[in-house]
Amino acid sequence: MQALRGLSLHVPDGQIVALLGSNGAGKTTTLKAASNLLHLEFGSVDAGSIRFRGQDIGRMAPDALVRAGLFHVREGRRIFTEMTVEENLIAASYALDGRGLRPAYDKVYAFFPRLAERRRQIAGYLSGGEQQMLAFGRAMVACPRMILMDEPSLGLAPKIVTEIFTTIRRLNAEDGVTILLVEQNAAVALGVAHYGYVMEHGRIVMEGDAKKLRDDPDIQAFYLGTGAAGNATSFRDVKHYKRRKRWLS
Repeated sequence: MQALRGLSLHVPDGQIVALLGSNGAGKTTTLKAASNLLHLEFGSVDAGSIRFRGQDIGRMAPDALVRAGLFHVREGRRIFTEMTVEENLIAASYALDGRGLRPAYDKVYAFFPRLAERRRQIAGYLSGGEQQMLAFGRAMVACPRMILMDEPSLGLAPKIVTEIFTTIRRLNAEDGVTILLVEQNAAVALGVAHYGYVMEHGRIVMEGDAKKLRDDPDIQAFYLGTGAAGNATSFRDVKHYKRRKRWLS
């Protein structure tokens, strides 16, 4: 089954770019293709190229990509649940081999004080929000130049979502880390992003400055759940919107 069709997007150095779309649009597949995890799930990129910092990375192994500075925070956290918080962070430091960098353990604990309090605790016993913090912290330890982040708000309480996205903005602003962010919570994603893309059925159907997308009436109606007047969109309105969606014509 072909998941992506003629997909083309660009993530400028030092920016946060949001990739939006409904379930099944191809967002996660895009990140797996970029981090070369796709072939581990019997997928492949049959045409085109993927470039990171000017280099074609289509044939690079995922672990080599991590050491080159590209870190993928996958959907569902994917931490080592039988290891402690600190052991999870130590495991992420393998990405620094040959780069002459020191693991940023102190920075992780400064950004997420709860992880410092639970550093000796088994990660599988953390709350969902704490596990997401740990997944983010593992990326920080690797000192990446770019993070691919897949659905960081999934299943989290609003307060934790705010904390995670505040950290995303802070890491970008303070360290200049480039971030490609896949997120179904479009309002939160566009609130931190500089630029955004909208995917439908495996292709990009709309793109633009994040503020421009937030103000677009179609984006408001279908992805933010409000009409032009700021009122909640009814199910009948959504069905009408799906029929008239201009980018699929």
